[in-house]
Amino acid sequence: MSAATTRSRTPDRLCAEAVDLARAAAEEAAAPGVVGEHTGVVSEGDRVVTHFFECKELGYRGWRWAATVARASRAKIVTLDEVVLLPGPDALLAPEWVPWSERLRPGDMGPGDLLPTDAEDLRLEPGYSGEDEPVPSSAVSADMAELVEAEDAEVTAGTPRNLPAAPLRGSIAAVAEELGMRRARVLSRYGLHVAADRWEKAFGPKTPMAQAAPAACVSCGFLMPIGGSLGQAFGVCANEFSPADGHVVSLAYGCGGHSEAAVMPKPPQPPPPVVDETQVEPFPLRPARDSGSVPAAVADEETAELGHS
Repeated sequence: MSAATTRSRTPDRLCAEAVDLARAAAEEAAAPGVVGEHTGVVSEGDRVVTHFFECKELGYRGWRWAATVARASRAKIVTLDEVVLLPGPDALLAPEWVPWSERLRPGDMGPGDLLPTDAEDLRLEPGYSGEDEPVPSSAVSADMAELVEAEDAEVTAGTPRNLPAAPLRGSIAAVAEELGMRRARVLSRYGLHVAADRWEKAFGPKTPMAQAAPAACVSCGFLMPIGGSLGQAFGVCANEFSPADGHVVSLAYGCGGHSEAAVMPKPPQPPPPVVDETQVEPFPLRPARDSGSVPAAVADEETAELGHS
């Protein structure tokens, strides 16, 4: 270890004794009554020493006033270098700064707020911008431009919104307007995957509600289908009593409001009656002669002891 290194680690005697000079400089830079007790001395180099004083400022717990003094070689006069407020080992510090784009969370936007989108946002990719030559990823490809003359079509100089008159039917801008593709950027494959992961996390098969559901949404009558590639795995719930009403749900999600989970039973049908009261049965006033269990004897009226009326 060199002598210069040894001298740099040992505080200079005259600079270390200049406590009053350092305190006066700290009190001049701070508000009255803020500079506290002297807490230590640190050697910054040859004949350069920093004095630390306790900071009594509210909200600066653990911070210290640092007054650095120095002297020239072979000089006996100590001069002031600088005074700053520095955090100590146990200082209360603000959290690490995070860009707003990383601090933003779903639901933070309110009425009137504007959320700018980065030009290099991975969730988006170029769409039809209205130029003469559509971008390669656009549905209006270069093949349509080759059919302009054959189909008597017309290529406009800009988007329909920026044109003085509506484009004629058959132009690229008109076709894009009709198909709903007049957007500068559309969702990229990464943007689709991010949205699908977010929706499946909120209303997917691994949620506690879906785990206890009697059936999945794919067989529910309240499921509204959506278009596009995401329609193969998601839909919109239209059951007002479901916790996912109005939300995009996974086809594997489910809840107790499934349309076929608890179907009301049909009213029971009464059995056929034992006595049919809807028909008329003939009933004779007098019994027939042969209705008894003993056959009736044929008697001659003349030989009968008692006549019969």
